[in-house]
Parts: sequence; structure tokens; C-alpha cells
Amino acid sequence: MAITLWVCNQFAQAQAPAKPSAAKILQDIKKLNVLGSVLYVAAHPDDENTRLIAYMANEKLYNTGYLSATRGDGGQNLIGPEISENLGIIRTQELLQARRTDGGHQFFTRANDFGYSKDSKETFNIWDKEQVLADMVWVIRKFRPDVMITRFPPDERAGHGQHAASAILAEEAFEVAANPNRFPEQLKYVKVWQPKRLLWNTGVWSFGSQAEFEKFVDQLLKVDVGGYNPLLGKSYGEVAAESRSMHKSQGFGAASSRGTSLEYLQHTKGEKAGKELFEGINTTWARVKGGDKVEKIIQKAIDAYKPTQPATVVPTLIEAKKELAKLPESHWKKVKTEELQEVIKAALGLYLEATAADYSSAPGEAVQVQVEAVNRSAVPVTLKSVRYTFAAKDTTLNKQLQRNEPLKYGISVTLPAAMQASQPYWLRKPGTLGLFAVAEQQQVGKPENDPAAEVAFNLTIAGEPMLFTVPVVYKRTDPVEGEVYRPFVVTPPVFVNVAEKVYMFANGEPKQVQVRVKSGKADVNGMLKLDLPKSWKAEPASVPFNLKAKGAEQNFTFTVHAPQTQQDAVLKAIATVDGKNYSQGLNEINYNHIPAQTTFPEASARIVKLDLKKKGQKVAYIMGAGDDVPVSLQQIGYDVTVLKDENIRLNYLQQFEAIILGVRAYNTVDRLKYHQPTLLEYVKNGGNLIVQYNTNHSLVLPNVGPYPLKLSRDRVTVEEAEVRFLEPNHPVLNTPNKITPKDFEGWVQERGLYFPNEWSKEYTAILSSNDPGEPARNGGLLVAKYGKGHYIYTGYSWFRELPAGVPGAYRLFANMISLGKSNEAGGGKAQNAVN
Repeated sequence: MAITLWVCNQFAQAQAPAKPSAAKILQDIKKLNVLGSVLYVAAHPDDENTRLIAYMANEKLYNTGYLSATRGDGGQNLIGPEISENLGIIRTQELLQARRTDGGHQFFTRANDFGYSKDSKETFNIWDKEQVLADMVWVIRKFRPDVMITRFPPDERAGHGQHAASAILAEEAFEVAANPNRFPEQLKYVKVWQPKRLLWNTGVWSFGSQAEFEKFVDQLLKVDVGGYNPLLGKSYGEVAAESRSMHKSQGFGAASSRGTSLEYLQHTKGEKAGKELFEGINTTWARVKGGDKVEKIIQKAIDAYKPTQPATVVPTLIEAKKELAKLPESHWKKVKTEELQEVIKAALGLYLEATAADYSSAPGEAVQVQVEAVNRSAVPVTLKSVRYTFAAKDTTLNKQLQRNEPLKYGISVTLPAAMQASQPYWLRKPGTLGLFAVAEQQQVGKPENDPAAEVAFNLTIAGEPMLFTVPVVYKRTDPVEGEVYRPFVVTPPVFVNVAEKVYMFANGEPKQVQVRVKSGKADVNGMLKLDLPKSWKAEPASVPFNLKAKGAEQNFTFTVHAPQTQQDAVLKAIATVDGKNYSQGLNEINYNHIPAQTTFPEASARIVKLDLKKKGQKVAYIMGAGDDVPVSLQQIGYDVTVLKDENIRLNYLQQFEAIILGVRAYNTVDRLKYHQPTLLEYVKNGGNLIVQYNTNHSLVLPNVGPYPLKLSRDRVTVEEAEVRFLEPNHPVLNTPNKITPKDFEGWVQERGLYFPNEWSKEYTAILSSNDPGEPARNGGLLVAKYGKGHYIYTGYSWFRELPAGVPGAYRLFANMISLGKSNEAGGGKAQNAVN
């Protein structure tokens, strides 16, 4: 049976080669003599306890992992408009940045974060429990933790169905991983494994009150994670804050802490520990037959280590490597061999890098690769050969690397014609609402793709052969940032991007659909067409394109005619090159705190023939945390102005029929505390102010409305939940569109969130809905007359429904904008006052 080593590199393929300090090298040498591992389990990015992870990885020097059941696709985004899969990509990379900071390894299951759920039953109705369990078992069997820790309990105290589900799965996986009759197909690659114990990382929050907690605290295992690490120059609270602050899309910047900090652990399964977390677990080389000799040699290196001359211990480390090679095959032999080689490389100051001349290339295209190797020590190092593993090409060198003299050379390597595009592996095939589709067992659990291209350096170090593999990356010099790295990616030869995700045909007129064709290599020509259902029509039927240079673009416009009846369908753009069809777009995600991400989504858009009427034309939008609602409103013919801070003055605002506040605006736009009187005066003069959901904490002002209302955590997570009309004759349900229950069909992810649960008599509650078994939630749409205008607070998830092209959401949103307006063409009293 083949046993595959699975060591997660803490340094992403997009990063510069690691340059560890002398202190970090000493810490890594000490870690060579620690054979213990711990796995932390929770549901989402940002659920992990970064203090505990930092302590375990850097104080105890255990192999420490975080298994997040999901990638956080269903959350909200505080730094941009990305949601769903694109948000999952961002949060994946944020987790990887967090692990690079705190020293942990990162794992995932195939479970999709479909949004908030009230309990584990609801979660398992969407996740395939058996498949997610299989993934968790797979990670346990590969990472082989001695101890497992859950963030949440398996019940309602977890506060989220996916939280509770992660704990339930962890408890089952703890036992199943040791059973050869469960998921036996995995045993082709791994062996069964039984962790020693499973604990729950609890705290005061789970006991309801400090008094209740005090009753049970003596029964809990305590770990002081507040220590100071002089090799890092930081406390674990400081490391944890840096790690936690990587979750920028969640707004989780954290303050550092110093001094004693206790974590509490409650026994769940396995052998109970009395005082120490790893009680009864041998974490020395004694757990490996014959390992005592390796341990002594490594201790010798630790004792002889000189921070100013790290390379002096390399001969001793090579001696340890040779002794390690004599041991029988085992998990720890493989792990420590990998770690030992990296320590030797670091102690030598050995710099190995392979950079491409461009960040992308298409299959069959020649890639210019620059190789650099530098030995910054007196230890003899010879570069025997370099292998370009992605193209099965070798270069024989047999050159000694002279001390601190770079060896550089460039080479042209052709990518194989059958090479796969660098689409994230979990997005290559359509999945379900609950699970991503992953075809290969060996991919499961990995945080990201393996590098698209790698270069293997075959060296001898002090006579000992060693092989180091590095990713091919792209590097440029920015005049402000200096060296900037990004992953090298393999792309299709041509991209087709449809300008919008949704096209709403709301007035009987055809729409212009813009398509951009971009080349992934030089000399690409072919035909572009739109693939449409039979009842839809595009003019022209097809157009030729000819792109001479790599990266060249051409823009084309198709006129699309919708059928007479209300319906929705999918449009796809297809480019045909050399008889082969391509329908992949180019999507780039660029934020400073994570490596640039490149994906190739389907070049498709939802097309909706919509029965819709609207009153008014000009609306204004104040962006909050970020959403695509302004673009969606433009789709149905509104003239949308995104307001800047200096625009929020009364004489300017009065030209608009409605002003709309983006999601979480009162959480994220501090200036609203000063603009609130102006906005309310606008309403008083006859305008409509539409406020989308905010969370009930960190509001920039205590009351967001003209009359008292109190936000809560009430939400309706089941998107099919019945919606009842509390005021069926209210204009917002009747003018200009007659709203019916059919308008609430086809909603995505949820009905709404953070509904008010208390409000004054001036507000009228329009709609009621609730999740199964819960009381009615009536605060999702509140309307109040204020002066001559209307104030509307709505927790319904327009930021998801409008970009998804849900017809009823558009009809009701148009009614909110139209409320109180009498003209069809737009302008109204407010506009006439300006014009």
C-alpha cells in the first residue's frame, strides 16, 4: 500500500522564496525533535482560535492544523462586491495568510457554505453528511493528529447550524478514521488513524453567565496561551492578532494582547487528560523505532547552533538526515525528512527561485523561465541539474555554487498542449448547493491548487544529494511596492467575458449585450456567437475576431430580443478557435493582503424577460460594505448615481426619486453619523430613503431611522419560506407592480437577515416570514411616512436576489423606489424642484 506524504507548505506558491531569520531557523531545528500533532476543527474561515493555534505551533512546536469545513462562500464581504464562489476564494487565501502568520496548516472539506442555518438538521439537509464526513476522515488519516479540538459544541449553543454540524462531524470522524470498513477506498493512499482524544474549546460564552461558568471551570482543562516567544519577539496574543487580522473581508482586525490568557477545553471523546493536553502521548523520537539516534543528533545541532553562523550546523543536520533515512518507512519519517531538508536549506541561506516572464501562458505556448540559485554559506553545494517537471525537461549543469555568487540563466520551456487551465480545483465541475465537485481523492482537503508549474533543483550539499522543488512564479518590480509576486497560471488560448451577470428585459425593448474577447496567446482568430434558447434571438448571429498579440482585446455588441412572455434563461458566449469551442471568461481578484487570484468562470449570464413597471428614473446609492445592487438597478432602466461623501447635501439630493443605502452602510460608513440629518430632511421633503440590512452591533449611530427601531439577529434562512402579506393593500405591494406570492419564488440563499424586532407605531410592517418551527418575523420590510416622503428599512436580501436575477425581487424593489410617486417618466416633485 502506498502512503503519500501530505505536508502543507506554509508558504503559498505566490510568495517570494522564504528567508527565515536565524531565530526562526533555531525554532525549526527544535521542532525537528517534536513529534506531535493537533487538529483544530470548525466550520468557516475566521472560526478558528488563532491564539491556541499560534501557541501549539510555536510554543509546543506541534504540527498544528485547522480544518475548516467550508471556504466561507456564503458570508458577507466588507472589502468588495465579491460574493459566493469569488468570496470563497478570497476567504481561502485569507486563511492561508493567517496560517503563514501563526504557523499552522490549512485544510478544507468539500462542503459549501450556503449561508446561515439555524441548526445542524437544516445544514445536513443541504450538505451530504456522509461525503463531508468522508472528507474529514480523509484529513485525519493524512494529517494523523494526536489530539483534535473543536471550536463549537454539537448543539444549539453553537449559534449556527454549520457550527454545530462541524462538531457533530468531528465527533463521528474521531472514531470512523480508525475503522477500516469505513471509506475503505481511501486506504489505497492512507492508513487508518485513531487520535488520542477530542476536546471542545469552550469558554464563558457557552455557559450563559460567569456564575454558571465558575461552577464548571474546575472540570475543564486549562492552557495558558499568553506566553512570550523570544525567538519570535512576540507574545502568542500578538501573533494571534496578526493572524486574525488577515480576515479582512470579514472585518476581523484584532488588537494584540500580552500576558496570561487561559483557554478552556472540555473532554469529548477518547482518553481523558487530567492536567496536560498531550498527557499520555509520546511526542519524542521514541515513538519511532530507532529514532533515538536521530533525536541525539538533532539535539547536538541545537546545542551547537550559532545565530551568526547558522550554516555551521549543516553537517550535523546532514548526519541526522542520513540516520533518518535508515529508519523504516513511517508517517513521521516522511514529515521530518521534509522538515529537515527545509531547515538545511534555510541554514545555508540557499536561495532557489524560478520566475516566468509573464504571469500566464496557454497550453502549447513557450514560457521564458529565469532560474536563480545562490548558496550564501561556506558549505559546498553543487547544482547537478534542473528539471522542469511540468514539461518533463531537464538541464544538466554540474556547477558548484560559489559562496554568495548567484547562478542565473534563462530557458524557454513549452507547456504541454494537454495542460489543464489553473481553475481552482473545487470549481472545475458544477457541484450542488451543499457540495463542491472534486473528482480526485488526492485533491480533497487541499487549500488550493498545486502550482501550475514547478522546477526541481537537484543538488548535492556537503556530498549529500537533495532535491528541492519550487513553484514557477511571476515577479515584477512595482515603483511603489518593490518586488511583487503572483502565481503563474495556465490559461485557455482565448477568453470571452459577458459584460453583465444578469440582463433584465423589463420594457419590451431589445438589449445590447457586450462581449469582450481577449487572447491568452498571440495570433488567435475565430468566430464569436451567443448561445441562446430558441425563443430568444441575437443579432448578428456570429462575428469574426482576429487577435494578433497576446492580451489583445476586441469588444462586440449583440442585440438580444426577448420573447413576449415572462421567462428566464441562460445566455452563453462561445468563441470557436481552430474548430474548438471556448466559453471561459477571465476573472481576476486583486487585494493587497492576499496573492492575486485568477479564475476562468463560464462566459454566461442570466437573461430574464420581466413584467415590470416603475415610476421615477433617477436614484442615488450610498455604498456600504459593497454589493452589486447599483448595476442591477441600471439593468431595469434606472439612472443610478453612486454618491460620494461631498455629494450628500440637500440641494443635490433632491433631484433623486429615491436614495438607497447599501448593505451594512450604518456599520461601515462612519460619515453617515453626520449625514443622517440631511438624509432625513431629504425624506421630509418628499424623497424615499431605502435602508438595506445592517448588523445590530457597531452601528455608527444609535438609531438608523426617523423613529425608534431596534435591530436584532432575527433572520429567515430558508429561501423557500412562506412570505405572508400583513398589509396586502399597502401601495408598496400594489403600485406600480401587483406583488403576489409568485414574486417570492426562486429566491437564493435566504429570505433576509438582521430584521428589526422592535419598532415604534409610525412604522408599518408589510411582510411576515419565518423558518420552520420559529415565530413569525415581521420586521423584514418596514415603511414609515416621514414628512412628505417615506423611510423604508428592509432586511430582505436584495444584495443577493437582484444580482441573481430574481424577477420578483426586482418588481418589489421597483415598488419601494416608486412609493408615493405619481408620474411614470420620472422626476416628480423633487426632480422638478431642481430642473
